[in-house]
Parts: sequence; C-alpha cells; structure tokens
Amino acid sequence: MDNKKIIELVKKLRAEMGLGIMEIKAALEEADGDEKKAKEILKVKGFEKAKKRAEKETHQGIVASYTHSTGKIGVMVELLCETDFVAKNEEFVKLAKDLCLQVTAMEPESTDKLLEQEYIKDPTQKIKDLVIALSAKFGEKIKIGRMERFEI
Repeated sequence: MDNKKIIELVKKLRAEMGLGIMEIKAALEEADGDEKKAKEILKVKGFEKAKKRAEKETHQGIVASYTHSTGKIGVMVELLCETDFVAKNEEFVKLAKDLCLQVTAMEPESTDKLLEQEYIKDPTQKIKDLVIALSAKFGEKIKIGRMERFEI
C-alpha cells in the first residue's frame, strides 16, 4: 500500500474517530490497509484502555438536560469524567446531550440498561460503545452517573 493512500486513510479515520495519528497508522499497518479491520482493531484497543481506567475516580463532569417541545417530558443526565478539561470539551457535552435525547426516546429503567440500548441516531452502535470510544479518545474514564426522566 502506498504512502499516499495510507495518509488519506489516516486523515479519514482521524476525522471520524478522533484518535492519534500514530495509533491509527499502526492499526492500518496491522490490518494491511483494510479500513474496516483497522476500525475493529482500534475499537478493541479502546475497550482495553477503558478496562485499564475502570478503577479511576470520576470527580468532574456535567449535568445535561432536555425538555421535549411539548413541555411534558424532561430529562437530566449526569455524565462524569476525571478532569475538568474533558468535561468542558465540545464532544463530551454533545454526548451528554445525546444521552438526554436517548433517555427521552427510549425510557431506560437504569444506567445499566441505557448502556445496552442501541443508539437512536445509529442503531449499529450501543450507548456503551459511544462512551468507550470517547473514553479511549480522551484517555480518561467516562461514565454515566445519574439520570432522571420526568413525564406528565
């Protein structure tokens, strides 16, 4: 595989997954240039990183909220991380807001059940996949704390 194609794939995967250039390049080399295999390799490595961080404490994060346009459904979700730097990141905040929409639409009974749900914006992924992917990207433990759904 030529360097030009590798560079293009690295750029594409970096934009898509937000991971480090060298990490993506190594995965592409391991996958012999196969983009799909490289994504799987990166996903597995993300799970491994998340497991290593499982014991870390999460003292930072945000509370996101959403009120449905009818005014009859409201949701609050606490998304936790290790540092204030990550808590202020645009992607972290977006995940928290997406989780609010997920809770509004799917009504999970607990955070464990929420993690196992298919993501409403992309049913090929589960909520836990989104959390793990962001955790791998930032190199921090990220977890869903509390959540509450109110409906009249």
